[in-house]
Amino acid sequence: MSSTHATNKPFYIEKRSVYEAYKAVKSNRGAAGVDEQTIEHFEADLSGNLYKIWNWMSSGSYFPPPVRAVAIPKRSGGERILGVPTVADRVAQMVVKQEIEPILDPIFLENSYAYRPNKSALDAVGATRERCWKYDWVLEFASRDCSTISTTSSCYGPCGNT
Repeated sequence: MSSTHATNKPFYIEKRSVYEAYKAVKSNRGAAGVDEQTIEHFEADLSGNLYKIWNWMSSGSYFPPPVRAVAIPKRSGGERILGVPTVADRVAQMVVKQEIEPILDPIFLENSYAYRPNKSALDAVGATRERCWKYDWVLEFASRDCSTISTTSSCYGPCGNT
């Protein structure tokens, strides 16, 4: 995704990968973003919209639009704000995800659960529970460092495995 190709663009992105990303976004469904464009509206000019995304990304001029803020009620009361990107931005994000995930995922630690394919918060809780039974003390923590977020469950103190 980072070399010059016959198009004289600074970033080589296959047009096919933009289409594959669109198919993944479509299968996930999702609401319209700030532009109020639904997947159905996006599909009205599918080739034109996908070409724009490809052109912006491969030329290095893609800038994501603002996200729409939607309040989601919490079970415990109150609400949290969910950011809803536009369909086009979700496609662009998926292009990047599908390109870099196979490269980066193998170098993550086995015990890293955040934002990983086939791993969930419940997997992190399960791993912590197993460690609580195996060791007298287990300390796991969440780390937030600029752009990287790593989350796991926590068990502090004696885990009662006697």
